[in-house]
Amino acid sequence: MTIREDLEKREHDILSRYAAFSDESLGRDVYEQACDIRPVYQRDRDRILHSKAFRRMKGKTQVFLSPEGDHYRTRLTHTLEVSQNARTVAKALRLNEDLTEAIALGHDLGHTPFGHAGERILDRICPGGFRHQEQSVRVVEILEKNGSGLNLTKEVRDGIRNHSTSGNPATLEGKIVRICDKIAYVNSDIDDAIRGKVIREEDIPDKYTDILGKTLRERLNTLIHDMISSSMDKNDIVLSESMDLALKGLRAFMFEHVYVNSAAKAEEGKAEHMVGQLYDYYSSHVEQLPEEYISMIHNSDCTESRAACDFIAGMTDHYAVMMFQNLTVPRTWQVF
Repeated sequence: MTIREDLEKREHDILSRYAAFSDESLGRDVYEQACDIRPVYQRDRDRILHSKAFRRMKGKTQVFLSPEGDHYRTRLTHTLEVSQNARTVAKALRLNEDLTEAIALGHDLGHTPFGHAGERILDRICPGGFRHQEQSVRVVEILEKNGSGLNLTKEVRDGIRNHSTSGNPATLEGKIVRICDKIAYVNSDIDDAIRGKVIREEDIPDKYTDILGKTLRERLNTLIHDMISSSMDKNDIVLSESMDLALKGLRAFMFEHVYVNSAAKAEEGKAEHMVGQLYDYYSSHVEQLPEEYISMIHNSDCTESRAACDFIAGMTDHYAVMMFQNLTVPRTWQVF
């Protein structure tokens, strides 16, 4: 018996009957010989962790564009927070931690530079629109490894595709990530907004803090405990009604006071303009795209506009600014 087979057997001995067992996966689109050490979901987790798209998230905005300070979240730190919370829940409910972590680490790979500002403009101007969850799946299916993708299991890709509020993941592990994503971004965005003096802790309505807690630590602790207790021995992942309503109310408060029309969002119009200009240029100058994107146009059904969108969506904030400056700002001329 290989190490992998022993680990798969151990899953059946330990995990809940509602768990997604590694040896019962629906598999990959392209057959691969099984690893002798790692079950399939652990292997997927490792592939995501070592991908270029994962590393680029460290340079992508979470909420605040180019904040002056080292302690504001990036898309990468948000992803790690989602992963940590989701694994805590999965472990307590005896569900598959490897699958949960793989979905969590991959759920935001398709996010654009400049956060939702970049997503909004690409959704407006790209044929067919743009949704970051679908782009995350496109990253792992096609864009990574120069067009060959990561060949992840169907369960991981389903969890990535359905992690947003409107999604309905097929596995309980995917449902955990879906809720933990919302818990993480609402509460960490509050923490960043307080750090940036956009809001104060006392500005948050008592009707939410009386239920969830007065601090970041208290709110996370309350919500994670509630999710575990409300989902124990059930074939579903849920929050209790009171907690769910309080979290939705807190999210609505953040939209009103932080996500829309706050000082923290004042530069988003410039970011949208920049992303739009980059798209206009590269969709009409595809010869300037990196070779792997040109190859996709020639060797698949990828259109020129789709390739331009893929290239721009993968940029970090800094790289997008640099490319925009290269295209629009005259360079100093001198005689050599």
